[in-house]
Amino acid sequence: MDHAPTTGFRFYPTEEELVSFYLLNKLESKRQDSIRRVIPDLDIYSTEPWELPKYAAELCRGDTEQWFFFTPRQQREAQGGRPNRTTASGYWKATGSPGYVYSSDNRVLGVKKTMVFYKGKAPTGRKTKWKMNEYRAIEETAAPSTTTSNSASTAIIPKLRHEFRLCRVYIVSGSSRAFDRRPLEGSRDAYLTGASASSSHQAAMVAEKTSSSSDTRSNSGDLADFQAENNDWEMNDDLQQPLWEWEQLNLL
Repeated sequence: MDHAPTTGFRFYPTEEELVSFYLLNKLESKRQDSIRRVIPDLDIYSTEPWELPKYAAELCRGDTEQWFFFTPRQQREAQGGRPNRTTASGYWKATGSPGYVYSSDNRVLGVKKTMVFYKGKAPTGRKTKWKMNEYRAIEETAAPSTTTSNSASTAIIPKLRHEFRLCRVYIVSGSSRAFDRRPLEGSRDAYLTGASASSSHQAAMVAEKTSSSSDTRSNSGDLADFQAENNDWEMNDDLQQPLWEWEQLNLL
């Protein structure tokens, strides 16, 4: 049976798909053969970012804009330490604040953190155009409790899965890329900061014409990277917010 992709195939997942399908199936050891064709395992933090495209999965090697990898938990993390994000020539540094990944019905699926690669040694490294979105899944567990009236109630306790992260690596561009221009059908957050409800095509054209236009986000979860980084994590106030605090998730 021929498993070659149809002409024009491009791996184009939304954030919800990345977390709820690819990452969760990876964590549960399901659909491994098919997932491996689009997202391979790689110790991404020990590899220079410009070398990552050659390690892309079988069906994504022709992509010139974004590359996906599963990164396993490091040994030092398993022992309670912080992850080492230093390569031979530089280091990955977090920017902005973590953000939630939501499902289409506004459930929290995971957490996203944005990284920028710096060449040289911290803290005096030189910022590059290489960026990465790091996704981790949140598992909600029920903790039964008993009230004074002896009626049982259930508290939701979030658990951040550490076994694997899913990373999307890309290069900052001065214009909208293909995954920025993805149609916003059903998107929960077409605009993050005071933008009007215009079409995604109009938003892409505005972004290409001026660097002062409002931030836009595609269904793949990326902001227009030439905008100010401190807007990366502004949340849509209309979405249902989780009941827990960031500290409960022990983010590193």
